[in-house]
Amino acid sequence: MTATSSNPTSAALPVIGQSIPYERFLDCVHCGLCTAACPTYVETGNENDGPRGRIYLMRAVVDGRLPLTPAVRGHLDSCLDCRSCETACPSGVQYGRLLEPFRVEMQNPSAQTGPASSPAPANPGPDWFHRWILYGLFPYRNRLQLALMPARIMQQLGLDRLARRIGLTRLLPQRLQRMEAQLPRLRPIPQALPEFLPAIGTRRARVALFVGCVADAMFRHVHWATARVLQQNGCDVLIPRDQGCCGAIHYHSGAAEPALQLMDTNTRVFSDPAIDAVIVNVAGCGSMLKDYGHISHELQPQAATQAPEAFSGKVRDIHEFLMQLGPVIPKGRIDAVVGLQDACHLQHAQKIRREPRDLLGLIPGIQLKAIAEPELCCGAAGTYNLTQPEMADRLGRRKLRNLLDVNPQVIASANAGCSLQLQAHLQQQSLSIPVMHPIELLDASYRGVSLESLC
Repeated sequence: MTATSSNPTSAALPVIGQSIPYERFLDCVHCGLCTAACPTYVETGNENDGPRGRIYLMRAVVDGRLPLTPAVRGHLDSCLDCRSCETACPSGVQYGRLLEPFRVEMQNPSAQTGPASSPAPANPGPDWFHRWILYGLFPYRNRLQLALMPARIMQQLGLDRLARRIGLTRLLPQRLQRMEAQLPRLRPIPQALPEFLPAIGTRRARVALFVGCVADAMFRHVHWATARVLQQNGCDVLIPRDQGCCGAIHYHSGAAEPALQLMDTNTRVFSDPAIDAVIVNVAGCGSMLKDYGHISHELQPQAATQAPEAFSGKVRDIHEFLMQLGPVIPKGRIDAVVGLQDACHLQHAQKIRREPRDLLGLIPGIQLKAIAEPELCCGAAGTYNLTQPEMADRLGRRKLRNLLDVNPQVIASANAGCSLQLQAHLQQQSLSIPVMHPIELLDASYRGVSLESLC
């Protein structure tokens, strides 16, 4: 049964959601067990802002019973795509495989958005912010590094604080004001990683490191820590120069073609059969890379090959890979209380929750504290904290309260976007608790360096 079979009268025009197997909608039995795990529902209490409500809205649009009005779009756009509902669902509903292709088809200006008798609202296409910032800047690490250079200089001279104090930043467009307010204290840019780093000791694996876009421009120190940890664990590390953004920025906002182009680039660049695994240290990128196979089949079913699926089969989150390999036990002591923030695309999309805890537990002196509501999103969700600032701030404050309740000396987060979100909220409260990747702590223990030297 296909989506169009439920509404044969609308077959003259492509119907939004028609590429989605209709049975996926029927998997949802509307039990409501997902609602308590949904960040937007927990905050608003609105059924349309919960998973089963959004599934009902999408299905009603597919069936031709409901036009895709601005209100319906609003409820769908307000979803963080954190996939916490998938973890909570007892029926195995593939919510991400409903929402993501539906969003892609929402961007198709020729698609029918409701019953034939209903006027279809025009699709305005990407605005300036999407076109020039989200699509034109963020996916390109070199461009982003250059764009951040004035901010680095202003921070070094203290001019950023002066600009805020006298109100100069209020002259910026609202979304650029938001970006400026979200900037953490930027570190000096480490040198680029070489194309090859040899294993230390007996070689146990040959891996390639995915560096991405925003992560490399703002968190290259985490890539260096990851490479050193891999070397310490007997891995030859390759860093292909021609790799690009994972494509999540485009795909999650419905821009299919550029996402496919980036997928093709990465699939080709990491095609060396001698590579045992493609290592990722950013949860959102890892989730996207692991999904290349089915995304390729969804977006281009006629042209899809086995290459994206073969590539996805090699992708491993760094925590996952190390625990599968069997980590070398670190010796350096780090006396610190650590509050762990579980990135949504690690715990929900990739089903990786135990491995970061196991690795941190190997470090002498670390006290890992459990926090309340670990399943709820922090509000970063890729670019969500820029496009949906009100809800992102509500969720960011909620997450930070739960973290602060355990009195951490360090907050650990395995996702670049989450780290930026948490640092911004700490900055707003004038708190100086460092936010670090778990692998940074493991690297420090291997090297025998103090926590203070990393901050």
